[in-house]
Amino acid sequence: MVKTEELYYQDAYLKEFEAEVLSCSEGRDGSFLVVLDRTAFFPEQGGQSSDIGTISGACVSHVSIKDGVISHVTDKELTVGDKVTGAIDWNHRFSNMQQHTGEHIFSGIVNSRYGYDNVGFHLSDSEVTMDYNGVLTDDDIRDVEMAVNKAIWENIEVKCEFPAKEILDTLQYRSKKELTGDVRIVTIPGYDSCACCAPHVARTGEIGFLKVVSCQNYKGGVRVSILCGKRALEYISAQTGVVAELTGLLTTGSDKIVSSVKKLSEENYALKGELSDCREKLIGYELDSIDENKENVFLKKESGLDSNLMRKTVNALTEVHKGFCGVFSGDDSIGYKYIIATRDGNRDLRALQNMLHDEYGAKGGGSSAMAQGSMGPVDVASVIIKCESF
Repeated sequence: MVKTEELYYQDAYLKEFEAEVLSCSEGRDGSFLVVLDRTAFFPEQGGQSSDIGTISGACVSHVSIKDGVISHVTDKELTVGDKVTGAIDWNHRFSNMQQHTGEHIFSGIVNSRYGYDNVGFHLSDSEVTMDYNGVLTDDDIRDVEMAVNKAIWENIEVKCEFPAKEILDTLQYRSKKELTGDVRIVTIPGYDSCACCAPHVARTGEIGFLKVVSCQNYKGGVRVSILCGKRALEYISAQTGVVAELTGLLTTGSDKIVSSVKKLSEENYALKGELSDCREKLIGYELDSIDENKENVFLKKESGLDSNLMRKTVNALTEVHKGFCGVFSGDDSIGYKYIIATRDGNRDLRALQNMLHDEYGAKGGGSSAMAQGSMGPVDVASVIIKCESF
């Protein structure tokens, strides 16, 4: 099949175009794969999600490319030979252009300042991530973020071109792999030159601004998440809303939120400790009241019982009672977590665990001496009766 003419290389701002349907085949789940002689829809490639939009009323949900042929996934069948009108979802396209151009500046600055390469890139509707093969500190990230925004405010022209081979051979540019044939170079003078196939904004000012959302260690380097333009504004607006809500709940100023939350956390930790001590004492009283001659002992406790306290309780029971001893913590309507143990070497808890799995859908594991797990909503009284008679 003839390669599709890629109109997005001629004009990244082209929103509508005319084309001819070359083929239309049935895809999955009632969709269709449509090939046009020319298209402004950018296909998924280079770590970036594809454009979306419509072709003569048919919704385009995904676009892919293989051997130069671009396929559009539509929700309606189109007739081969028909002249059709394609329309790009411009908000989606422009957002991707903002994100990708911002990433170029960020990666170019990281490369020039620290010598790290961008070894991974992902741009979807929900996130933009870059993986660098070296470590960046929090201060490094803040410095790069500021430098990127200065480049945005300078409103520099973004050049996208296919240099002739003799010129390409003399250029210094970033690339994740060795390239052959026509190579498209995206240049932001003073900041970056990189091989890239995606549409970009014409000038850096159109990015608006860039915000680093997170940075975490990843495969010996770091993974940085960013947002640009409208996405960045929406993110900051959401964060501002959270801060406003917290200042109201804590009746404090925004500059004191962190200290207020730390204080509450410390108080909560202390209260949890006191509650745990009280629970342990109450359980101790309960254990003292159990007939020492009883062989199997199972306790039902409230939801949220600490796993360590459950284990201590079970161990205390097995010191006195020679059969199966266990604790179920939870509620019949939401389910239970449990720990069961025995000190009797002639008993095998794995058999009991299998029974709980088969009859009550329990999930968990363990050894012949101790088992733990959880189960969904159940009449725990009947479960305990079953365990005591096992």
